[in-house]
Amino acid sequence: MGQSVRQSLRDVDTHQLVINPRACAGAGQSGLMSLYEAMFAQYGIPCAQVLITKPDFTQPDSRKVLQRTLNDLLSMNIVPILNENDVVTDNDADSKYGRINLNDNDSFAAALSVELGVELLILLSNVDGIFTNPPGHPNSKLIETFNPQSMMEVKFGDKSSVGRGGMASKCSAAMWAVENAVSVVIANGLTGAPTITDIVAGKNIGTFFSLNPSTGPSVETQAHMCRLGGRALAALPAESRAAVITDLAELLVRERDAILNANTLDLEAAKGTLSEHNLARLQLSRDKLETLASGLRLIAESAHQTTNQVLRRMLIAEDMVLEQRTVPIGVLMVIFESRPDALPQVAALSIASGNGLMLKGGKEAKHTNQMLFGLVQRALEKYCPTTAVQLITSREEISDLLKLHEFIDLVIPRGSSQLVQSIQKAAGSIPVMGHAEGICHVYVDKECDAEQAKRIVVDAKCNYPAACNAMETLLLHKSHLTSGVFHSLMDELKRNNVKIHIGPRLAMHLPISPKPLEDFGVEYGALECNVEIVDTLQDAVQHIHTHGSSHTDVIVTEDETAAEEFTSTVDSACVFVNCSSRFADGYRFGLGAEVGISTSRIHARGPVGIQGLLTTKWVLVGNGQTVSEFTAGDNRRSFLFKALPLTDDDSDSSDDCSDSSDDSDDEHFTVSSDEKLL
Repeated sequence: MGQSVRQSLRDVDTHQLVINPRACAGAGQSGLMSLYEAMFAQYGIPCAQVLITKPDFTQPDSRKVLQRTLNDLLSMNIVPILNENDVVTDNDADSKYGRINLNDNDSFAAALSVELGVELLILLSNVDGIFTNPPGHPNSKLIETFNPQSMMEVKFGDKSSVGRGGMASKCSAAMWAVENAVSVVIANGLTGAPTITDIVAGKNIGTFFSLNPSTGPSVETQAHMCRLGGRALAALPAESRAAVITDLAELLVRERDAILNANTLDLEAAKGTLSEHNLARLQLSRDKLETLASGLRLIAESAHQTTNQVLRRMLIAEDMVLEQRTVPIGVLMVIFESRPDALPQVAALSIASGNGLMLKGGKEAKHTNQMLFGLVQRALEKYCPTTAVQLITSREEISDLLKLHEFIDLVIPRGSSQLVQSIQKAAGSIPVMGHAEGICHVYVDKECDAEQAKRIVVDAKCNYPAACNAMETLLLHKSHLTSGVFHSLMDELKRNNVKIHIGPRLAMHLPISPKPLEDFGVEYGALECNVEIVDTLQDAVQHIHTHGSSHTDVIVTEDETAAEEFTSTVDSACVFVNCSSRFADGYRFGLGAEVGISTSRIHARGPVGIQGLLTTKWVLVGNGQTVSEFTAGDNRRSFLFKALPLTDDDSDSSDDCSDSSDDSDDEHFTVSSDEKLL
């Protein structure tokens, strides 16, 4: 049949042919459906053609029939392929459906979406979305979120000579659908990527339509500005970065009444919606602010010894000196929940280490975070671009930021295990530093000071139960069931209103016991803890490795051998002897503050201060050398690999204090370099 059609058209003068849209539509329908049938057949899915006209929407009876037909097809797992019947449609007639004219497939799609009450309408095009100018124009930029005001910013190009739609039509139809509670995305359907499933999964693809006006730059713009601002911050002299942090510390004290007023607004709004331990994390006080300011002053003092510090220096060949220097990681994104005090701490550490910073606080601390962020901006503005520190204001934007691999270098989540795990899954190739849970243990050894054990256990659980370094499980050597230590500790915990969960081994030794605990892997974050007995120190270590989170674990003992075995075998970021687990904190470690506690085994572990936010780069200074000079020829050059002092001052000091030979000097410099690294 195809041959006879070609034969009949052979003598047609195509140069004189006038394109008739209706004729084209009629000729193309069968080919279009054949294509759809072939595509869906690959997945074993049948499809059906549904041709619609304007009266199918404008006449109530026709709308009901159309809706019933579509529902029946979907219930039979048949995909309906809807298309306007352009062969018989009167394009000149003005057919209204609500506020839009039914003049093309885009308006029909919007009308159908509203009629069926769908959640999402995806309009596919051959471009990536809506642009400020026609795609390909030098100044054209993709609009990620389109709102009513965006119409004023867009210059639409010419539409197809055959079709009756175009981007202007798509935008009008999309905005009308959004006004009628249908979410709309316009995206490119020709990229080869799974565009539809990616959009349904929430990925930032194409242009999303919203009725809300834009409140600021896009997250991509914020991240880009943060990258540039961070580089300007890193280029500042150490004295200037220290001055920024000192100014911030003074602002925390000077503006504490305003900070506490903002915090009161958040606390009032959070009552009844947050747990007690999250409310405790949310609450600020004059003492907390004073402690924060003191910590920031410590960070300011250490800001002089952060970036551009030489860790290793070597003469690798004649006139070739290699140095390893500290540098900022780049741009950090720190996400924290219910902890507004984390904002100035993290900002100070990032400023001291020369890193750009993207901050995302929980909505429950909105007013406090905005107030504290404003103080950070005031401290920065005298010295460098305030864009070096950015505040992200919506939860949806986090998923978008995690795709910006070219801008974000490290993600540090601080919050619940659910938050941390969700960030770890979504971060892709961006490294994530932190810990999902704080399952901390205190083991009371056979040889212990009973009063000391009581003080440590009570402090580890009751000092701040919501903290990640609070004790969740108390392990007791079995001898304490008869030594009096067990009963003394239980009485003291009950006196402090601690709810106790009994482990299965301990339950076997009690005359009357509640149902034994089944899960030791719970971070209570409240006045609750588990209690279990073990036969030996080795059993305690095994329990910690089985149920712990590699955060902080403590032994209380008078036996130095037991203490040494515990610290060398427990595989946690922090291992303590005869002191509370609550000391696992950047401020108490003399770091000034922390961006979080890492249980990772790469880069930084434990409380992460300034040094954990630095990496290194290698700087090699030569004098015209080439690699070929070291590999070929009778006069080929040799590598020396001679350790050098870290600074010229080190060299002078060494010369003054030692008459050793060159060989011994080399050994001395190597040791100094290693010690510096350690």
